[in-house]
Amino acid sequence: MRTDDEDRPGGDEEDSGRRDASAKRADLDGRDDFEERTAPYRRELLAHCYRMVGSVHEAEDLVQETMLRAWLAYDRYDPARASLRTWLYRIATNRCLTALRGRTRRPLPSGLVGALEDPGAPMTLGAEVPWLEPFPDGGVHGRVHGAGAAAGDPAGVVAARGSLRLALVAAMQLLPPRQRAALILRDVLAWPATEVAEALGTSTASVNSALQRARARLGEAGLTEDEVTEPPDHGQRAVIDRYLRAFEDADLDALRTLLTRDVVLEMPPVLNWYVGPDAYIAFIARVFAMRGTDWRLRPTSANGQPALAAYVRAPGDDRHRLHTLQVFTADHGAVSHTVVFQLPSVFAAFGLPEEWEG
Repeated sequence: MRTDDEDRPGGDEEDSGRRDASAKRADLDGRDDFEERTAPYRRELLAHCYRMVGSVHEAEDLVQETMLRAWLAYDRYDPARASLRTWLYRIATNRCLTALRGRTRRPLPSGLVGALEDPGAPMTLGAEVPWLEPFPDGGVHGRVHGAGAAAGDPAGVVAARGSLRLALVAAMQLLPPRQRAALILRDVLAWPATEVAEALGTSTASVNSALQRARARLGEAGLTEDEVTEPPDHGQRAVIDRYLRAFEDADLDALRTLLTRDVVLEMPPVLNWYVGPDAYIAFIARVFAMRGTDWRLRPTSANGQPALAAYVRAPGDDRHRLHTLQVFTADHGAVSHTVVFQLPSVFAAFGLPEEWEG
């Protein structure tokens, strides 16, 4: 006896197609809350991936990969085994580790070469170096924020901002990727060692060993307390407000009074970097001689630190044009470290206009 389906041309195929479509609809229906449930974690995952890879743009791509993989596996997610947040972090961490295979780290100039004594030395570009990038506190392209903790948790937000300090992220880049992951998951996110081991596919003993080596390596990096803790915003801002006025006035004497005895100035993608107020001020004098003294500086922030977007009007030009983004470590009334970025990728991440819009 022939069935109705067999009488119709392609009956079996059509029935199979309907079953497949029904299964797909059921599958999608089970994922219809995915976006709503995962959205609160996107910004902290971005900060997590940034700590791992040192690049805002790469971190964005890795978060997108994480969300895609999570969406595809969402029907298999078991809340009894891990919270959604923990599950997403596991995926993100392993995406970062995969991305870091065979890759060189992202340094600052001070992590590559020794300091120069002559502020007039020729500028040496590290054009092929994948430089560490700053992280915009106000959001990447205005879309997401850099806090690495859940909204509504002030203590967590402060801790997360401290873990984004530029010097600390730079020091993390010295670590092998799996040590870096262990350090971030244990010391920044406060995961138990057993959960870190599960996320990394290793043993608790291996995690503790990696963590011990990572902490020792960071201890050798010579980080100061000011570089890894979160000083009061008002103290930072007061120093940088004075720095801004002195820079726009081209007042080198006033700038000098705002620097510590061991202040560091570095300028990726230039390999040259300097230590001490004499070299710092001599180099700024060189910049004024080369670029002129008509500058406009706009306050912003990066990595939980004050920053200034610098625009200069060259002689004969009628507009101030974007020159650099300067990120400061400033506390106790003085600047101890300035990193001056002149990288198009950084300007794009911060959404900085090419011309002054004052």
